[in-house]
Amino acid sequence: MKLPSLCIASCSSGRGKTVLSSALMYRFRDIVRAFKIGPDFIDPRFHARLCGRASVNLDSFIMNEEQLKRLFVDNSAKLNLIEGAMGFYDGEDRGCSTHSVTAALRVPVVLLMDASGSYITLSALLKGMREYRRGNMIKAVVLNRVSSASHYERIASILAREHPDIELLGWIGRELPSLHSTHLGLDMGDISLMQSIASQVLEHIDMDALLSIAKSAQIAEPETQNPFPAHDIGGKKAVLVHDENFSFLYHDNYLFLKESFGEVQIVSAVKDEEIDPRSDLVLLCGGYVESEEAYARIAGSKRFADSLRSYLQGGGRVYAECAGLLYLSERVDDKRMSGILPLAFHMEKRFQRLGYYYDESGTKGHAFHYTRPDEASLCKACGRLSKEPRGEGSGGVWCAYEGRLRATYLHTMFRAYPDILSMERR
Repeated sequence: MKLPSLCIASCSSGRGKTVLSSALMYRFRDIVRAFKIGPDFIDPRFHARLCGRASVNLDSFIMNEEQLKRLFVDNSAKLNLIEGAMGFYDGEDRGCSTHSVTAALRVPVVLLMDASGSYITLSALLKGMREYRRGNMIKAVVLNRVSSASHYERIASILAREHPDIELLGWIGRELPSLHSTHLGLDMGDISLMQSIASQVLEHIDMDALLSIAKSAQIAEPETQNPFPAHDIGGKKAVLVHDENFSFLYHDNYLFLKESFGEVQIVSAVKDEEIDPRSDLVLLCGGYVESEEAYARIAGSKRFADSLRSYLQGGGRVYAECAGLLYLSERVDDKRMSGILPLAFHMEKRFQRLGYYYDESGTKGHAFHYTRPDEASLCKACGRLSKEPRGEGSGGVWCAYEGRLRATYLHTMFRAYPDILSMERR
């Protein structure tokens, strides 16, 4: 299947993937669809600001290969640009790496290699990256943190001689003035800076050759039209609690709700908006409620909390992820939450969970949080999260209101596991 596509990858984190990906997304913002490998919530939000359209997460742990193909094809555009995660093979042990996703989709990979303090060794590193796994899609290289044009030419001659089938697309200088005070992808407030950033980042990269590689992509075609589980969770209206605090939302989860319900209403807890009692389902996204800044935004949201409680007491069903779980509790340390669930949590200095997990029903997902339930709350958990299927794990799921409320630390993709939303409304 001809779909112009490209993935930006590197040998490890912190090597400039976001810089190059962002520059390319800005350059082709009128035609590009951005994708992010793995469970990241931060980079896709930045992608959306650059491109003016949502970025889609691709996760080969949460979804199987056929589902992944379908998701990619259904969201494709004139140009599809994937930002990789960590190092190229990192995550392979858990079933989701930049390599596993690009190999499944057959998307060409541009490997961004850090050239600082090196030249011949880069050829050995490239050889290892290409030979470590069969079927990898590394087709081209861009060199980053190059000290000078002569430094680049020295490396280029070696790579051309020893890797003649790899396209060397160009280089990015070691000191770009526009990047000195900018932390791309995390806290960049002024999107107008991207014009100068993109021009400097792409100055020495052969854009025609890069686009040629993207256009050569022969994407793996899905074998079935709908490889996802059948479900019957829909209704007339779903409410999505999504705002500055409850901000972690996979774009495909939003699309899934739109396809499953006649209407999806976005409600802001920060603005103290109320829940429509006639809604068929309410979802509270993950995000932040426990920090001082985040808590200050919702501390006075009494109308929202009261309407959510009334909705549950009236027979409604609620699904809450991470920050949503914390908000439903009585408190996080000394911060009072809604009190809808008789739970209490403590903030720790070290993360309590990080990475991929399974719940007891077999649902796959990702968890990353610093809070932990107190002992009394842990005893009230209705399910555990574990690193392995049917592993021992520890409490990470809470249920209430005769099973109509489900609150969990797990972030997952609803299209792959729709049954988790199928709580019966009274």
